[in-house]
Amino acid sequence: MMRFWIASISKEHAMRGVNGNFIQVCHGKKAPLRRMSKGDMILIYSSKITLDGNEKYQKFTAIGQVIDNEIYQFQMSENFIPFRRNIRFYECKEHSIVPLIVELDFIENKKMWGYPFRYGFFEINKKDYNLIASKMIMNEK
Repeated sequence: MMRFWIASISKEHAMRGVNGNFIQVCHGKKAPLRRMSKGDMILIYSSKITLDGNEKYQKFTAIGQVIDNEIYQFQMSENFIPFRRNIRFYECKEHSIVPLIVELDFIENKKMWGYPFRYGFFEINKKDYNLIASKMIMNEK
């Protein structure tokens, strides 16, 4: 059964993943990636533009699908070898979360709407996924 996920990743890091067709979550941890299966869908939410910066972004920045069941490590530096999953990212447009907050079930407290994203990676229901995806997927004309 297909599941739906959100990863909270800075826009800068999200675009690295999109360009390389991979996802890396929670500072490179393996455990969250194990929860996904081939065929699952993933949305990337970027609260900020850069990991260390303070500039707010608050947009869904990418959408993709898990293409296999492989989890692998990639050496980014001498001391940092994070785990990754292969993702097929789809052409999409970014979309602000702000107009969607009142409709999203995974946001229980609408005044403290950013709380769920603090986990870095979490599952959402199909209804929420479809709402967000409908704002991002680019329809061919």
